[in-house]
Amino acid sequence: MEDTIKKDTTRLTTDWQAVRKQFPVLQQKVHGQPLVYLDNGASSQMPQSTIDRINRYHSAEHSNVHRGIHTLSQRGTDYYEETRKKVKKFINARHLEEVIYTTGTTDSINLVAQSYGRKYFREGDEIILSEMEHHANIVPWQMIAEQTGAVLRVIPMTDNGELKMDDFHHLLSDRTKMVAVVHVSNALGTINPVEEIIEAAHARDIPVLLDGAQAVPHSVVDMQKLDVDFYAFSAHKMCGPTGFGILYGKKELLQEMPPYRGGGDMIDKVTFEKTTWNDLPHKFEAGTPPIAVGIGLGTSLDYLNEIGMEQIEAREHELLDYATQELSKIEDVRIIGSSAKKASVISFLIGDIHPTDAGTILDQKGIAVRTGHHCAQPVMQHYNIPGTVRASLSFYNNEEDIDRLVEGIKYVKEFFG
Repeated sequence: MEDTIKKDTTRLTTDWQAVRKQFPVLQQKVHGQPLVYLDNGASSQMPQSTIDRINRYHSAEHSNVHRGIHTLSQRGTDYYEETRKKVKKFINARHLEEVIYTTGTTDSINLVAQSYGRKYFREGDEIILSEMEHHANIVPWQMIAEQTGAVLRVIPMTDNGELKMDDFHHLLSDRTKMVAVVHVSNALGTINPVEEIIEAAHARDIPVLLDGAQAVPHSVVDMQKLDVDFYAFSAHKMCGPTGFGILYGKKELLQEMPPYRGGGDMIDKVTFEKTTWNDLPHKFEAGTPPIAVGIGLGTSLDYLNEIGMEQIEAREHELLDYATQELSKIEDVRIIGSSAKKASVISFLIGDIHPTDAGTILDQKGIAVRTGHHCAQPVMQHYNIPGTVRASLSFYNNEEDIDRLVEGIKYVKEFFG
């Protein structure tokens, strides 16, 4: 890295300005204004080290993996599989075989829904979701429910954006065959009580899947401590490239599940009469994988580890507190979701101004936010609103970014006033 990241693990003393310089996209101007990037919940930015690593693969190491005896292929395989080891350590999985490569969180959830669901769900079985799910943790379960005759049950939420846990406990029954909930809401930032959810489900021998796309980038997540059965997340939300994700699954469950897709690499032996499957994790990884971005994720994990996830979590909470405080001072700004435990998301409305209109004007000021329903239409239906403006923070943001957002919101009010 060009700038040394200085940190003291006992206090929040990381040189965040030096960290910010490691992200080249943040150094540009948009519409003549310095870029304020507050759309990290959709995709975070990549540090220069990750960009360089991906470029090096393309320029000097490009080859297919798992299939060649020549030097480039073996070298690429080593680099690609090294990422799996880094992921295992990053999330504290028990076995390397529990780390399955996918194309992202959506793909990971679909894998479990189709593979586990096809094998175990029957007519009348129940799948418990929550009202605050991303569509990627609703639609796959609807699809498998239609195929098997299973039905969905939904944990409602309060107006401050917290799950009604009494309702969850009442929903659990002998018919429940899966609980699939979001760890951190992408629309509200709510950190759900997943430990309580897992403990209650496991007391009835019910498996749990967590959508961890908005959790893994912002805090320490420990698979063995959580004791969760399946956990899904994406590289592009944790300073990595797009098109790559992870499914963690307990080894004993994955071993019993049929493959999700068929093709090369996931097979042991193929005849026209019968095909046998490869061992874990490759049983679920059909075809030529996205090698460059897989290697890139490994470099991004190195980067996050160098800073320290505890440092990142503390810094982002600091920024979220500041943003909440400053936006709360603006007349006619309504913050949607006020859970006591939140991660780096603040969703809001500006009077009766449509979120899309507000986002368009903010963009003219160089401020990148997300507008709309954030692939969480049931959340918006709960509040009877068309959508929100969402500012999602990362550790490379700073107080000046938030001050610029505040100025931008005031300008939006003037523009439509």
